[in-house]
Amino acid sequence: MHIFRTHLKNYVPTNHSLFKQVANSMTNTTVTKPTLYVAIAISLIIGFLGGVVFSIYNAPDAPANVQPESTGASASKTSKIARLEEDVQTHPDNAVSWANLGHAYFDSNQFTLAIKAYNTSLELHPGNPDLLTDLGVMYRRNGQPQKAIESFNRAIQENPQHEQARFNKGVVLLNDLNDPVRAVDVWEKLLIINPQASMPSGSPLRELVEKIKNQIK
Repeated sequence: MHIFRTHLKNYVPTNHSLFKQVANSMTNTTVTKPTLYVAIAISLIIGFLGGVVFSIYNAPDAPANVQPESTGASASKTSKIARLEEDVQTHPDNAVSWANLGHAYFDSNQFTLAIKAYNTSLELHPGNPDLLTDLGVMYRRNGQPQKAIESFNRAIQENPQHEQARFNKGVVLLNDLNDPVRAVDVWEKLLIINPQASMPSGSPLRELVEKIKNQIK
């Protein structure tokens, strides 16, 4: 049985003052809807929930805010991708090889290629919830939020305790599909699994859920 590594990523927002401002605002009694949405967007970049780093991004144009890589780092990444592409050509039935190639495309923001590689891996070795979660992230980055939701749902079906998939699903529902009611429902189910789940600011996720519920009353 193959075991895939969970492709977890930790992105730090470029505007630290904005993060501090929003984090502080989360402790206020009244939070406006735009502030809540900014807070969620920042949580996408940082991706912490209960001490676990989640593979989720801020928005499809997020790479524009990422500092350019050095020439050496870029060349190294290109070389790694070339080796992995050769590996899947040599071993086209190896699910791990396709997953690793998908991770490399993930890291280099090649969304369509990552989606193809992840799907190939999942065809060969179905049902890995971590890989399904990464696939959902790539669908979101590729401007396909509904496909992202489908991937997160598949991950949750495979592992109902998968906190990353549940958190990411709520983020996409809120920010991409403008469905705060369903987002709250998803996060409330997550809180049943992990009552101590918290936001990047350190505020409990439960508090954010309650504030969103107050906004949509």
